[in-house]
Formats: sequence, C-alpha cells, structure tokens
Amino acid sequence: MKRLSICLLSLLFLTIGTFHFRRPEPFVEIVPRYFLHPLFLVYLSGFFEILGGIGLLIPRVRRWAGYGLMLLLLCVLPANIYMFTDHPVILATEVPKWVLAVRLPLQFVLMYWIYWATRPKK
Repeated sequence: MKRLSICLLSLLFLTIGTFHFRRPEPFVEIVPRYFLHPLFLVYLSGFFEILGGIGLLIPRVRRWAGYGLMLLLLCVLPANIYMFTDHPVILATEVPKWVLAVRLPLQFVLMYWIYWATRPKK
C-alpha cells in the first residue's frame, strides 16, 4: 500500500509541478496580491514539487522529500485560501465555492498521506 501511495504522490507532484512551467498563468492568478513576484513563486513552487516528486522515488531521501512536500503544502496554503475567499476562478473555469471549501482541508489530508507514506517502517 505504501509503494502505491509513493507512486501516486510522486506522479501527482511531478504532474502539477510540470504544469507550473507549461501553463503558469492560472497559478499566477491565485497567488495572493500581497506576495511579490508571483511568476517567480509559481516557478519556485513548481521546481520544488518536481524535486519532491523525484525525491519520493529515492528511498534514501524519501523521508526528507516528504518533509519538504509537507512544508511546500503549508507554504502554498495562502494561495488556496485566496482562491476560496477572493478568487473563485481556477484554470480558466468557474469552480463552485463548495469545491474550493472542500479543497482547503484536503491539503491537510494530503500532508498526512505524505507523512504516512514516507515514515519509516517500524
């Protein structure tokens, strides 16, 4: 089960990280206005998503990659809050407010999933 989780998490972060470079505009739009240099932040977060996705696949660094991805999810939480409170448009389509509301606590579920999948076996 952990092996499948590692593969799914890696695929998720590699895919999303790649989209930060291929189509950065929707990600730039959800960066809160009080952050400077939103395009740079999108590229930076995309880089760390890709790095973390690769790290998950390397047993020797998997736990540290997991910690890094959990920290990254905390760092992008303001964008998710901003998207919910002020900017309900993502990827050029209207998203119902309830979907954005459900998405916020799912960040923490995702963090726990990463923690569970990357902690050493006892």
